[in-house]
Amino acid sequence: MSAQEVLGEDPEIALADKRYEIISEILETSLVRGRRKWSSSDMLDKVFLDKWLGIPVFLSFMWMLFQFSIETSGVYMTIIEEFFGWLGGLSGGIPNELVASLIGDGLFGGLGAVLVFVPPIFFTFLGISILEDSGYLARAAFVVDRIMYKLGLNGRAFIPMLLGFGCNVPAIMACRSIEGEKDRLITILVNPLMSCGARLPVYVLIAGAFFSARQAGSIIWSMYILGIVLAIIVAFTLRRTLLKGEPAPFIMELPTYKAPTFHGSIIHMWERGVVFLKKAGTYLLGAAILLWFLITFPIGAPPEQTYVGMIGHIVEPVLRPLGFDWRIGAALVFGLLAKEVFVEALGVIYAVEGEAAIATALTSSFTALQGVAIMVFVLIYVPCVAAVATVKAETGSWKWTIFGVVYQTVLAYVVSLLVLVIGGALGF
Repeated sequence: MSAQEVLGEDPEIALADKRYEIISEILETSLVRGRRKWSSSDMLDKVFLDKWLGIPVFLSFMWMLFQFSIETSGVYMTIIEEFFGWLGGLSGGIPNELVASLIGDGLFGGLGAVLVFVPPIFFTFLGISILEDSGYLARAAFVVDRIMYKLGLNGRAFIPMLLGFGCNVPAIMACRSIEGEKDRLITILVNPLMSCGARLPVYVLIAGAFFSARQAGSIIWSMYILGIVLAIIVAFTLRRTLLKGEPAPFIMELPTYKAPTFHGSIIHMWERGVVFLKKAGTYLLGAAILLWFLITFPIGAPPEQTYVGMIGHIVEPVLRPLGFDWRIGAALVFGLLAKEVFVEALGVIYAVEGEAAIATALTSSFTALQGVAIMVFVLIYVPCVAAVATVKAETGSWKWTIFGVVYQTVLAYVVSLLVLVIGGALGF
């Protein structure tokens, strides 16, 4: 009979618990103290660190975070959309039709389609900053560690995975803090399943198109939860097949609870959100020009016969079982540059400006269930080129990099197909 069977739990965890039990016994014989008073920190930890309540509380906080970011950002998104629509209208006075199209449709239309999602992204980062500055996120890591350990993930993986909600590139680099080679490799391979901020514009667009504002927050929350669940399943599978072994135990010091300051939370929000703005001003701008060129040439050709249409028709046969047409196929290809470009590409392909116009075009072509399948595919399939390059740099292996690209693509296809089949069978 193994030690785990005798103890009823993992020996590493049992050993750690026994150490603390012995420490407590020694303290009882040597420490003199008065009557213990429960502090507010003790009472909060009683709830947040409870093995039964801890996870539901964490999921509830995440749901409230996305509900807050979606419902609060609506008016600001409308202002940005109207502003870029006004800028695009100014290009109509340019005599040269081709130049007017480049400026109005390519630059203002393309960038406007992406920058309209700045408010929900910044509000999401603001919520995460508040949770982090308050000391709660460290508690969430502590609660999640026991489950992660049993499923084959090192407890230290929680921090890189949490960073993945912002951007997968620094999150993958943060895996350097994980000591065990197999632990580090597993975390790197599953990190792209964490829904980065670049995917949020896609969720906001599609959820807003097919669902009410109140439902949209829950739909977006479900995408983040699905990413976490899939990461755990993949890690569990890798731990028991290609990367066998036991994860190293995780010990951390919990910070004290603090009331987040307005100044501090805003600074942390800006530090995360400014990355998105820098992308918009650099290669997202380049992507807008590239997309305009590919949808405009050959000049006079209908959209399906432009260069974008050709790209879309190449991948369409593979995606057709999922109900995705050439437009979605082309947008997914361009989404490899950066996930925000998916939204930018749809605006260019449908030849419309603004989030509302793109949403209308989508609802006229797809059902709500297909919309969810598109979100699922964007969540899971290959991350951006920068993330793939970071995986190669951190693993030093083309084998594991290609493995990650292949398994994520296959998983995206399978899960999206399951969404359609199961959803259809349930009558959605």
